Amino acid sequence: MLMSSCQLSYLLHVSYNHLAMLNSKEPIDEVLNSDRFNEEQKRKIKLSQEVRIYAFEKLGFKKTKNYSQFVDLKRRYITYAVTASQRWKLEPHLWNFPIIGKAPYKSFYSEDLAKKEADELQKQNFDVSIRGISAYSTLGKLTDPLLSSMLNYSDHDLVNTIIHELVHTTLFIKDNIDFNERLAVFIANKGTALFYLDQEGPDSKTLKLIQNENYDDELFSKFITSELSDLKSWYDKFDHSKNLPEDDKELIRQERLTLIATHFENELKPKLKSSGYDKVFSKKFNNADLGVYNTYMRSLNVFENVFQKYGSNIASFLKKCEELENVDNPEAELEKCAE
Repeated sequence: MLMSSCQLSYLLHVSYNHLAMLNSKEPIDEVLNSDRFNEEQKRKIKLSQEVRIYAFEKLGFKKTKNYSQFVDLKRRYITYAVTASQRWKLEPHLWNFPIIGKAPYKSFYSEDLAKKEADELQKQNFDVSIRGISAYSTLGKLTDPLLSSMLNYSDHDLVNTIIHELVHTTLFIKDNIDFNERLAVFIANKGTALFYLDQEGPDSKTLKLIQNENYDDELFSKFITSELSDLKSWYDKFDHSKNLPEDDKELIRQERLTLIATHFENELKPKLKSSGYDKVFSKKFNNADLGVYNTYMRSLNVFENVFQKYGSNIASFLKKCEELENVDNPEAELEKCAE
């Protein structure tokens, strides 16, 4: 009763579409026996079943029925996520939701509704970004199916995605989306490498690719963490009292943002071992786009330091992170553990 009409309308939109999607679930065995899917799709479905069992039995994740059923979306994405940020601060716009608490993104099952939300935020002078989402987690509240959109991933990206989402089912700390997402990114990278090491051995070409991509993630995390810190300081020091037209101020801001792309091309890109970041700054970007990197990629070295401290063992590392569920600032506490 205390919800605004906009909040209620959004929750009804999400609930209706999610339940409609769940009503179309099919058992994996039936999908594998169907002639509606080609052999490549079926091969990836079988791979998804192997990795979910691996996550439960080898990585120590909470056992669920997630990904034991399948939904054919008949479209590229399950949802479209809207991200927004202050224009003159690296400060995300936060939405408040049941269960997960505050989050720096809001997802819609309709691309048109996502664009409408983005338009409204732009009118309020926010930087805005929209991205398609191929996978999701309901944090163990419902049984999450394997989605046809997930079959568009390469094999090892599919493995990484499933592990990532199962991390959320195993551990999710309310009102700490950034911590949760970075934790899932970090463990998924480690878990994917372990999966292919066990499946294909130390000489696996896929394992080598994963190791190169994980190496690049570490470098990019250090790079973007530093760049975001420098940009935050630049925003804090910018003199808005200057008698400049708003268009001129915006031009100065865009030039400062472009400097990040220049630093990337000149300083980081030559050091990378894979192609995963080739197009990361190939298009015009804003604070909302950078906010996504802040959520998923900032300070991954802190997780690495604690991981090594606990024997480079995922199950032990997760148990340590579970101890942070009731602290005010899990990120700060994890940094203390890394010292």
